[in-house]
Amino acid sequence: MVSTQTEAEIEEYLGQVPSWLELLSEAAGDHSWGIVRDLELEETELPPREKALVALGAAAAMNCPYCVHFHREEAKLEDVTETELAEATNLAATVRYFSTVLHGSEADLDEFKRETSEIVEYIEEQQATAAGD
Repeated sequence: MVSTQTEAEIEEYLGQVPSWLELLSEAAGDHSWGIVRDLELEETELPPREKALVALGAAAAMNCPYCVHFHREEAKLEDVTETELAEATNLAATVRYFSTVLHGSEADLDEFKRETSEIVEYIEEQQATAAGD
């Protein structure tokens, strides 16, 4: 539930107040809208197109049909193609897959971080060499 003032603001942004906002407790309503407004709808460091793709990836990884639907539509508003939507979803699946493998195997986090640092260093060297050609 959101306050009357917040309802007016939501309607200004979205053209309506979605019914699911009634599911929020009174204590969380206005604050929750503020997070969505400030992070997803307002200008931030990430452009809207990138935000939509990140949100879709997170939604897909969480297996949330509500969020997937919303963020797919949001991405389409930003001219994201079906191919790009599929790639974002596949990337999310890949991250979730390897996270499951690492967690389930109880991989050593310190070793993982050390190896990641070595990989990043190697790639940076390769990029510097290619830039110098």
